[in-house]
Amino acid sequence: MPAARGEHTHSEQPIPRPVVQRASVRGQILDALRTALVTGELAPGEVYSAPALGERFGVSATPVREAMQQLALEGAVEVVPNRGFRVVERGARELAELAEVRALIEVPVMLRLARSVPAERWAELRPLAEATVRAAATGCRATYAESDRTFHRAVLALCGNDQLVQIADDLHRRAQWPLMTPTRPSGRGHADLIADAAEHAALLDALIGGELEVVRSLVGEHFAGAAG
Repeated sequence: MPAARGEHTHSEQPIPRPVVQRASVRGQILDALRTALVTGELAPGEVYSAPALGERFGVSATPVREAMQQLALEGAVEVVPNRGFRVVERGARELAELAEVRALIEVPVMLRLARSVPAERWAELRPLAEATVRAAATGCRATYAESDRTFHRAVLALCGNDQLVQIADDLHRRAQWPLMTPTRPSGRGHADLIADAAEHAALLDALIGGELEVVRSLVGEHFAGAAG
């Protein structure tokens, strides 16, 4: 006897509940908040409530609160009971420490890859390096931040260690949040972004040529500049 409409037979798979939309909204809000952190729109030291941010983004407070809780886990904000979330204030020392840790992870990996990855494989990353140059030219820190991390992820992905790539990317994202000066949030200027992007092309040239000492020097300078 055929099953009645709406009734599942043993051979049918139940239709999953539509939970993707909420996760998608939360992800979109998280991306928007991360962008606001990079640009300084969410200012260090300021407290933001989930309902107010939800109204700003045109969503309920729930996905905003969930996204902010994720940012709290990442160290970008801290919970302020009964008020919301305060954007963490960072100083030059923290940025320098992040640069040091990133160098400890990425320099040995890049040197190892320089010895083993063929030149043609490195050349395939040239469009990503060029994309960082175009992004830097816009002067938009958020646009550059995304292209910068995309390039670094692509380089590190060649090592085949997904956990390392994830850890390095998390550190990289944290390093992109603006500092707090005595008067206002401070981020890297337009000229800094352009110089930073130019180093990507130089790094690729050194990797293609297998110039290990040049790679070591460029990566060290790259992180030192990011911490400056």
